Amino acid sequence: MKHQRTMTAVAAAMAGALALTGCTGQSAGAGGGDTDDSTLTIWHYENEDSAMGKAWAEAITIFEEENPDVTVDVEKQTFEQIQKNAKIVLTGDDVPDVMEFNKGNATAGQLAAQGLLTPLTDAATERGWDEKLTGSLATTATYDEQGLMGSGEWYGVPNYGEFVGVYYNKDMFAEHGLEVPTTLEEFEDVLAAFQKEGITPLAEAGAEYPLGQLWYELVLAYGDRALVDDYQLFANDVDFHNDAMTQATETLDEWIEKGYIASDSAALTAEDMGVSFIDGTYPLMVSGSWWFGRLATEVEADWGQFNFPGNTLHTGSSGNLWVVPANADSTSLAEEFIDITLRPEVQNILAAEGGLPVAGDASVIEDERTRELTENFQAILDEDGLAFYPDWPVAGYYDVIVSELQSLVNRSKTPDEVLDGLQSSYDEGKADLLDG
Repeated sequence: MKHQRTMTAVAAAMAGALALTGCTGQSAGAGGGDTDDSTLTIWHYENEDSAMGKAWAEAITIFEEENPDVTVDVEKQTFEQIQKNAKIVLTGDDVPDVMEFNKGNATAGQLAAQGLLTPLTDAATERGWDEKLTGSLATTATYDEQGLMGSGEWYGVPNYGEFVGVYYNKDMFAEHGLEVPTTLEEFEDVLAAFQKEGITPLAEAGAEYPLGQLWYELVLAYGDRALVDDYQLFANDVDFHNDAMTQATETLDEWIEKGYIASDSAALTAEDMGVSFIDGTYPLMVSGSWWFGRLATEVEADWGQFNFPGNTLHTGSSGNLWVVPANADSTSLAEEFIDITLRPEVQNILAAEGGLPVAGDASVIEDERTRELTENFQAILDEDGLAFYPDWPVAGYYDVIVSELQSLVNRSKTPDEVLDGLQSSYDEGKADLLDG
């Protein structure tokens, strides 16, 4: 048994793939199949010391033990290069058998619609993936002929998750006699209590994703699954002046007016936000599970995390997908490896390391904060509560959300004007996507 761990330079890998693309006559999707069961080539972009990196390493070890005659070739790539060059690379013959790739219409969905990924529906049924991964967790795994998520064939398999919740400084809560809120009304009472003491309660960032995710959490507070399906999956047309979006935008406007969010936050980045929570400037931060590891390392105060109060729907989704390129040499080995990543021994490594497993056991986690985070995520899964991200529906929408909400913080637009701006860009992007 031969085992290779190659840490290739992305530029070299891409250049080689491009050269092969230029000299091959094989069309995308035509080559796949099991023409070489002696090697399994894996591409992923997780650091070795991350929860995912440790879990994938265990999955590789298990695969090697069960397939001693197969050479495992692991190539470490970068997220940005795979995102940028995937279409070109996967058109050629020199492709991995299985690779980590981003989920969503504009990423995995686009590759699926172009015939660059192998459908995994049969494997999902035979191996029980469709039973382990259901509801909103499975939405990002399936894509229709247009590449829209939520229906059609399985083209990817997630095995961890991510979500947005509330981080809080327990020391500051205790100092002011405050308890963890369980409803939106109680949350607003906490914000008001801090503001009354001269403390701006919410660490925020208007120049990047955080403020948009806070806005979306408020939309979800007032909305329901039908609105999510309309907004994210185009089940029906969306009127941005509906009750949920109007109340959410007006609530955010009120929070800005009352000083719950700093007046200079329109120009702040996510890093600025995180650092200001870490150093104790602000007692609360609404953001993603991806901050957990850093907070565990850098926050000196006592701190914790809770789900957005009162919500049954939450910003978040599955993590990245394992996909099988259409031109892969060994789809059966790829499917076997994917299946291993969903086994309890791999999922429990994700759990212990704060990686939010989709099929793990929180009871095996010894660290209290890590167990709390995982249990909070499991509570969301139990309610089928993942509602994806606000910028997902159409291309370029991230920048639109950032710009419109900056205008709200800067007091240059009213809530109605912000909703008008969000509506027009959404409608235009949706039309382009459906017509394309």
